[in-house]
Amino acid sequence: MAHIHDLTALDQAAAVRTRELSPVEITEHYLERAERLGGAVGAFVTLTAERALDQAREQEALVTREDAADLPPLLGVPVPIKDLNLVKDVPIRFGSATYEGFVAPVDDSVVEKLRDAGTIMLGKTSTPEFGLPCYTETYVGDPARTPWDLTRSAGGSSGGAAAAVAAGLAPAAQGSDGAGSIRIPASVCGLYGIKPTRGRVSWAPIVPDLAGLSTNGPITRNVADAAALLDVMTHNNPGDLYWAPPPALGSFSAYVGRDPGRRRIARYATPAVPGAEVHPDVLAAYESASAVLEALGHEVVEIAPPFGGDMVPEFEKLWFGFSCMHPVAKEMESKLRPLTAWLRERGQAVPAPAFLQAQSALQLATRFAMLVTDAFDAVLTPTVTQPPVPVGWFEDVDSPEETFERMKHFAPFAAMYNVSGQPAVNLPLYWTPDGLPVGVMLAGAFGDEGTLISLSAQIEASVGGFWGERRPPVW
Repeated sequence: MAHIHDLTALDQAAAVRTRELSPVEITEHYLERAERLGGAVGAFVTLTAERALDQAREQEALVTREDAADLPPLLGVPVPIKDLNLVKDVPIRFGSATYEGFVAPVDDSVVEKLRDAGTIMLGKTSTPEFGLPCYTETYVGDPARTPWDLTRSAGGSSGGAAAAVAAGLAPAAQGSDGAGSIRIPASVCGLYGIKPTRGRVSWAPIVPDLAGLSTNGPITRNVADAAALLDVMTHNNPGDLYWAPPPALGSFSAYVGRDPGRRRIARYATPAVPGAEVHPDVLAAYESASAVLEALGHEVVEIAPPFGGDMVPEFEKLWFGFSCMHPVAKEMESKLRPLTAWLRERGQAVPAPAFLQAQSALQLATRFAMLVTDAFDAVLTPTVTQPPVPVGWFEDVDSPEETFERMKHFAPFAAMYNVSGQPAVNLPLYWTPDGLPVGVMLAGAFGDEGTLISLSAQIEASVGGFWGERRPPVW
């Protein structure tokens, strides 16, 4: 048998059902790797080894008692939780030194869904302060680094989650995405990530929906694992502001391996952020993806960008406002990172009418944009504008304002689909000549993750499955 971490999440679940592997054996394997390699890639802020092993022992007893058909779908599969999500009785830092000593009083409902599906929580993955930056560097842990080059950033805000999966410290991870926070790390870590449709995954019971920018979603190495994880994460709770239509085939896994048929794919590579430039390696990835789609028989059509630069200042007002959502005691504010303090200062200065007017302007822009994008089955763009950047690059400037400008220029494509609520995925299709991953993004129609999953699986198979079976040096 291959090493346990060579197996997909679904392979591991199948091996547990047939008793070829035990949940304890799988968990011990990943805990050893996480303890040995986790610091090098900055994957975890908290390891919950004893809790994970207790869970695994309970599941092992379940395997011996129950018929395989009655077992939860992902029994025995380790899936770490991002440290922006609440896990009852486990410390949560939100990437911030201001929350030292805080222990979550309840589970997020998505955490409950993952536990009900049989997954085992190895620990909490690293995230930047309050999930605000697109890179994961904090005062509470090591920087998250892409396993493809440990001098370079794993992105954010699901940087720790992506680093863990890419380094073989977990077969899959839960992430969240408010402005690209699943797709950006997936791009720079060479992974597949899904930002689901707005309203697909509840944030209950505590985190509010509000503008609906952020959603939970899966980060994996392949399409089938992501679809399986999305199936168990999908749910709603009373009081949710947004609901997404169920998949037409009954599950997202049903779209894996399903012929998508000939599809019309729009494409554009002009960033909405004025002055943002797309690196030649990123353009090469974008052209390569277009060629793959055309070779598979799809129609690829160049369009003008459906989202304009006029959206950017309106989105900034929302981002400034949401940076103030986490309460911070006055005496703890000195522990905030400079960027966070700068964002919160601006958020406090945005009047409520200006915030509402910005949200209104973004909704109007989305309505016009969808008149364009809804004429196609998917939209292809770069995910980010550059290959993975060095750790510290975003803050190697004179002020937090310049850091924020670098963030905007690095990730100008992803946030537009948080505004519109459309689903979007990162495809790990391209590596630079010096071995760095560069993803491309496919966005779909509202509620139509199914088409994205069927297209993704077709593309994955066409390039050799598992995206060419690439592995980073730490593997």
